[in-house]
Amino acid sequence: MAFGDPVCATVANARCGGLRQAGVVGKLGGTYVCMEGPQFSTRAESNLYRSWGADVIGMTNLQEAKLAREAEICYATIAMITDYDCWREGHDAVTVEEIVSVLHKNAENASKVVRAAVAALPTERKCACTSAARFAVMTQVDAIPKAARERVGLLFAKYLGW
Repeated sequence: MAFGDPVCATVANARCGGLRQAGVVGKLGGTYVCMEGPQFSTRAESNLYRSWGADVIGMTNLQEAKLAREAEICYATIAMITDYDCWREGHDAVTVEEIVSVLHKNAENASKVVRAAVAALPTERKCACTSAARFAVMTQVDAIPKAARERVGLLFAKYLGW
């Protein structure tokens, strides 16, 4: 399955409903830049990401989205902002203490949003995530050793007739 749209629309829409129900400000959609971390951006990096139209800069979301897609898990992000990074003129440099304080508030909000979003999810999955790995294995079935079939059987047995 293509990765142009890395999140599940069903989960993303439920998340937006959860935001509204929890009274947390948020939006549907956006551009995420995944950077190597843990570190803060330089001013040049921060301005570059903004020039690209990035909404959020983080360290983990891309890998999680790819792994979820490979495992046919419906996935969407709740990206909760901790700071403006260093691009914002007249804004003091962010400190770890400030980020940790915001993280605690974000954790409370995220918990409320997730509870509401999960309650709103349909009981039956009808999205494309359910068959995302359909063409993931290109090796001929009879050429796959038994030990390898056992390791990947949970994900691919339904497509390979094991």
